[in-house]
Amino acid sequence: MTVSSGKEVSVEYTLRLEDKSVVDTNVGGEPLTYTQGAQQIISGLESEVEGMAVGELKAVTVPPERGYGVVDAAAFHEVDNKHVPEGARVVGAKLQGRDANGQSVYARVAQVKEDSVVLDYNHPLAGKTLYFEVKVLEIKEAPPE
Repeated sequence: MTVSSGKEVSVEYTLRLEDKSVVDTNVGGEPLTYTQGAQQIISGLESEVEGMAVGELKAVTVPPERGYGVVDAAAFHEVDNKHVPEGARVVGAKLQGRDANGQSVYARVAQVKEDSVVLDYNHPLAGKTLYFEVKVLEIKEAPPE
């Protein structure tokens, strides 16, 4: 059996960036289990896993367009300092809040100015090429919904 649309797939992976730094790994831990073709993982990885068999290991390179997207300039917003806690007015600080609909939103401080802060709402991996080592651990028929 190989990975194909509708199959429940369990994988282990290590995700690195161009500088070889490890961003995430589940090796030695719980496998990532998803339904192939259901868009539950990034498209660039899902398409590369298609056709793999249990036990197969593959190195996959995912460009930003097929990963977390390119950096969107419209996702940067300048806000008055009073809207950002004093301790978080540092480049790289991570913030969490709620939008007008009550949904959680996440931002990173991209720039600190005299009276304002520029917040970046892009995914932290936006604009990055992703390097995966992925191994298929199990493939089975997806449970009925």
